[in-house]
Amino acid sequence: MSKQPKIIAIDHDDYHASRVGQTPDGRQFFLTTPFIPAMGENAGREFIALYLFDKWGKFLEARIDDLGPRAGLDEQRARAVFEQRLAVLGPVEYCRIEVQPFQIERFDTTFGFIPRGPEDEDDGWWVEVEPGNYMAFHEPWDSGEYDT
Repeated sequence: MSKQPKIIAIDHDDYHASRVGQTPDGRQFFLTTPFIPAMGENAGREFIALYLFDKWGKFLEARIDDLGPRAGLDEQRARAVFEQRLAVLGPVEYCRIEVQPFQIERFDTTFGFIPRGPEDEDDGWWVEVEPGNYMAFHEPWDSGEYDT
């Protein structure tokens, strides 16, 4: 039986974890693009999220921008907001991070690295990046790998 994680590792890569690492003052960061999928009457939404953690992985803060409905996304504005969020961190080092699961509410939406317990005895714990569930982590928690 697996246990709920206290810390999960995320290795820097060229996909969803392309903007993970450390700031000059030792904080860990994850800059990402969560979303609410468009379904039926719901137009969905796009976001830019910068999550900051201390050097031990404790969640410190989230800076989240609501970019509006997915269908009307202004790609140029989205890139500018993303780059601005990255620029305020200063010269960063892209590298593996190890962080605690967390969740916060913004824009009537739950954001974070959210633990999900087993649904039956053969299942294990998962940590899903929400909204959008576009990254999902499982044991071993120190592998640095995720499913999409």
